[in-house]
Amino acid sequence: MWGRVASWRWPCGRWWLAGHRGNALVETALVLPLLLLPAFGVVGVGRVVQAQMAVEAVAREAARAAALADSPAEAARNGVARGQEVAAGYRLANGSLQLTVDPGSLARGGQVRATASYDVALDDLPLMGWARVRVASDHLERVDRYRSRWSAGDWP
Repeated sequence: MWGRVASWRWPCGRWWLAGHRGNALVETALVLPLLLLPAFGVVGVGRVVQAQMAVEAVAREAARAAALADSPAEAARNGVARGQEVAAGYRLANGSLQLTVDPGSLARGGQVRATASYDVALDDLPLMGWARVRVASDHLERVDRYRSRWSAGDWP
């Protein structure tokens, strides 16, 4: 029985390879999109998470800057300006950032609300170009109860 094993021949001639040359190419073409989709998905999720953290920071900083102002008009102006600065630092630059600051009456112990939203575009990622994700954040900042009524240059 063991003597017969030596008589087997492995199909390694040209006739065997001729029918199997395209198999590897076809298998690669079928499997490659299945491997790339999760890779691009991870990159896309990372971008969305980064944008969510950035929008939260924009809303937080805008509300804080508004809470430190002396008048409601100044609060809205300072809050939006500070929010735009923070957004530039996080590179939220596709033009879809929407930021609103509501100072209310800006009374001591009151609250200032800042709301920010941003559309994350994944147009530059292959297989993900159809996806647009909106991230938003809302932040309330309490106006300090014990702050001075006058700014540094307005002493009576």
